[in-house]
Amino acid sequence: MIELRNVKKRFGDNKVLRGVDLTVNKGDVVVILGVSGSGKTTLLRCINFLERADAGELRIGNEIVDLHRARKKEILDVRRKTAFVFQNYNLFANKTALENVTEGLITARKMPKNEAVKKAKEALEWVGLGDKLTSYPSQLSGGQQQRVGIARAVVLDPEVILFDEPTSALDPELVGEVLDIIKKVAQSGVTMIVVTHEISFASDVADKVVFMDSGTILEQGTPDEVIYNPKEERTKQFLKRILPKEPEYII
Repeated sequence: MIELRNVKKRFGDNKVLRGVDLTVNKGDVVVILGVSGSGKTTLLRCINFLERADAGELRIGNEIVDLHRARKKEILDVRRKTAFVFQNYNLFANKTALENVTEGLITARKMPKNEAVKKAKEALEWVGLGDKLTSYPSQLSGGQQQRVGIARAVVLDPEVILFDEPTSALDPELVGEVLDIIKKVAQSGVTMIVVTHEISFASDVADKVVFMDSGTILEQGTPDEVIYNPKEERTKQFLKRILPKEPEYII
């Protein structure tokens, strides 16, 4: 289980997170919705210590960490339990797909190279890239690069995977292939927190949908409750803009 309590973060005068509380049960898929600037990405980055929160507490499993005062060992322990999938892939341009996936296993996990290569090959096969092991990022499509990023996360066997708008940088025709892989990850039972605007994905896969606005969680519940029967007017306004509209036919 992951539990966040009173997470706060500001950049100068801009209060990005204003005391966020969130509970994610083991094995759940939680989708976070909200407009740009609502604090979604910052919240993910604070969980993984890519940003250091100004205040707040993280509970992951049996470990409780002060997000502002955490020591280096505590940060490393949290990062060993989590994996991050970035919206812009964040692959090493000078490394092959296989090398990108083995990097974390060898460097961070100190896994023997032969074992790391075996696991990385299996992960790349799992995301449909078994024929791209020796390809460099520049030789891959955006969708393929993101699938390498997902393989890099999955191969670590984390307790939770954090997805930061994993399809936002993709051409529209490539979104489906990545969402299919993320759904496959969800079906494997790993706990996931996903920042996305893909409403159909949220509706199909999420156990909980969270709507953030101005650095707070305004509404949360099942997809049916939040997406199709929202209580808050701000949530209704947001969804009205992004929900697919019925086509208008002229006869």
